[in-house]
Formats: sequence, structure tokens, C-alpha cells
Amino acid sequence: MVFVLSLVEKPDFSIRIAGLGTILPWLSALLLLCLAGEASGAPDTMPVSRVVQPVGGTPKSLLENISNPPLGLPAMNIPERNPMTQAKIALGRMLFFDRRLSFNGSLSCAMCHVPEQGFTQRELRTPVGVEGRFVKRNAPALYNVGYRRALFHDGREDSLENQIWQPLLQHNEMANPSIGVVLSTIENAQDYSGLFDAAFEQGLTAETLGMALASYQRGLVSGNSPFDRWYFGNEDSLSPDARDGWKVFRDAGCVTCHTVEKDFAHFSNDQFYDTGIGYARSMGIGLERKPVRLAPGVSVVPTVSFETAVANDLGRYEATGRSSDRWLFRVPSLRNVALTPPYMHDGSFSDLESVIAWYNRGAVPHPGLDPRITPLNLSDVQIAKLLSFLESLTGSNVASLEADSRSAAIGDP
Repeated sequence: MVFVLSLVEKPDFSIRIAGLGTILPWLSALLLLCLAGEASGAPDTMPVSRVVQPVGGTPKSLLENISNPPLGLPAMNIPERNPMTQAKIALGRMLFFDRRLSFNGSLSCAMCHVPEQGFTQRELRTPVGVEGRFVKRNAPALYNVGYRRALFHDGREDSLENQIWQPLLQHNEMANPSIGVVLSTIENAQDYSGLFDAAFEQGLTAETLGMALASYQRGLVSGNSPFDRWYFGNEDSLSPDARDGWKVFRDAGCVTCHTVEKDFAHFSNDQFYDTGIGYARSMGIGLERKPVRLAPGVSVVPTVSFETAVANDLGRYEATGRSSDRWLFRVPSLRNVALTPPYMHDGSFSDLESVIAWYNRGAVPHPGLDPRITPLNLSDVQIAKLLSFLESLTGSNVASLEADSRSAAIGDP
């Protein structure tokens, strides 16, 4: 493998691996640390990585999770063409953790939607695809994804069965050149022998592959949070601060988009709005130099120019082609939100405090900004109570869903 280091007058540098494109940002940052020689609060010696033990788990009844959803969630609309069965869910779980479904056998669905990280990815603002290729959007958390009427940040799909082909075929994600290549990979894997025939009358097809993965994802239902038990169950399960935070949430108008109904709450209306983030990034606003994380507890502020790939993300416009949809993004659900940083479509906010600060100051005013977004003028006390409320939206079965996911074997080449 040939490394080419190019130093230019700025000074700036880029590192490329022959045939693989730009190397991963974290490796570039590590080499940058060696060149710059200045770490922000970094120790003299790098911490030693610990050995990660094999992760195991126990299968749970995700079928029961779908048919009898936890408190705070309604019955799920299941497509007539794809009724839920335990065999489909088990097969979908197996596929979800199979690295062989990427073109070079390196990447599974679960590597961007990590169960222990809220079925998203906490360590990176946006995921890294096959061969370190840049992905411009944050990995959406998959909790309660079966309830969503629009999928992806721009709503380009409305069916989980169809949605799966986007990451499987995208050049910068799993990079398969065709549907046929994916199906052939599964056909030639001995551990899938007979499984599709047992789960589906028609056996393995492009449609049944989508049905299996959709079935597993529909089982990732999470509710019965402290808020649910207080609001829908009349239990004394919510702290006084969280109750006050609910009032702040409601009075500030957050509930207009992150909706709560009489008998259930999705905390999303699945609509699309311009909240200012897409505009700010496109206009280069708020792109100040930030620390680069090298390892847990070790960050540097680069002392030379360190440029990463930048994408001008136009949001829903990319799914519709309508100019009125420029910089509109889907409202995410707030269930389990405390578990799923970083936030916004580009992962630009690392914590909930940053998200609240953005809305508290009224985002970045510009033509097209949703008119409901105005300065909230919340006090520090109100912000702390709002955080308590958001933390109360964590479901009671998160650990159970993690354990269920780790009952699947990792499909390796």
C-alpha cells in the first residue's frame, strides 16, 4: 500500500492511499497531531486501548414488541404484503449484522446503526462508508422507525422495504454495484441456506430481502419511558424538574413539531422544516475550527489547515427537485433522544445543550426559515429543566433491544 503525503505552501496537507481515495479523517488527524505538535489538554502519552470482549445477547420477542407496543405508542401499521413473523424478524436481524452485504465485505448495517449507541453512531458526526468514503448525513437512530411515514432526513423513501436498497447500493455507503450482486452474495452464503424459503413463499428476491430487514427494524419499538408512565399511565414517575421541563417544552412551541397526542406520542409529526442548519452550513456560517477527537479523552485543535470533505446539503430538495424544499429536513422523533448524539441532519451538535442553544437564539435568520423559529429567551434554569424532560424520554426496554441485537452472529467474509 502506497502512502502519498503532499505538503503545500498554506501550509495544508492531504493524505491519500493509492486506489482508496481520501483516508479516514481520524487517521489524518492523528498524523496532523504529529506534524502540529500541539495538543489541547492531551496527555504526554496516548492511552492504551483495552481488549474488547466478545459481545453476546439473548433473543427477545420483537414480534410481541410490534403487536403489543409499550406504553406511549400506538398500534403499528403493518403492510398487508409483509405481515410480521418471527422467522422474518430473525432473518432480518441476521442480515442487519452481516458485513458480507457490503461490496468488499467490510461494512454491515449495524456498523452505522450501533445497538449500544442508540442504533445510530455516537463517535462520528457522519458515518464512514466503504473504503473510508465520505457520507454527508448523520445516521438516523432506528428506535420506532416502523412508525415513520417518511424515511431518510430528506424523506426520499416512505417504505422500509424499499429503503434498504439505498445504503446497499450507494457508492459511498455499502457500494454494491447492483441488486443482483447482493442477492448472489446471499445465495452463495451457506448459513442462509433454506432461511428465505422458510420465511417467504417466494424465497430470496429483491423484495423479500427488503421485507426481512424491514421486519427486524419494525421490532425496534421503544417506549414506557418515565414521561409515558407519568403522562399516559398516571404514575408518579417523573421528577419535578422534568415536569417543569415538559411545561417549558410545551410553552416554547416545541410540541408543535415534536407532537404529543391524547393517547400516544411519536414526538415527531414527520413533516419537513427549515430550521436554519442547512442554510448555515451552505453559507459557511458557524464553521469555526473545532477540536479533533483522536481517542477517548484526547483532542487537538489543529494548528495547520485541516480540511475535510464538505457537502452542500439542500435537504428535501434533493428528493423532490422543488426549490421550495431547499434546506428542509424531516422532524426526528425525540424518543430516546438523550442516547442518540450527535444531533441534526449533519451531526453538527454534539450534545442536547447545543441544540437547545441553537433554538434559544432563534437559529440563523434568513428567507425560508420556519416562522415559528424565533428567539426563545429561556433562562439557564428553564434550559436545565428542559434537559431533564428530554432525558425522561428514554424507554424502559433499551437494554433489552441491545441484548436482542447481540444474539445475532456477525456475518464475516
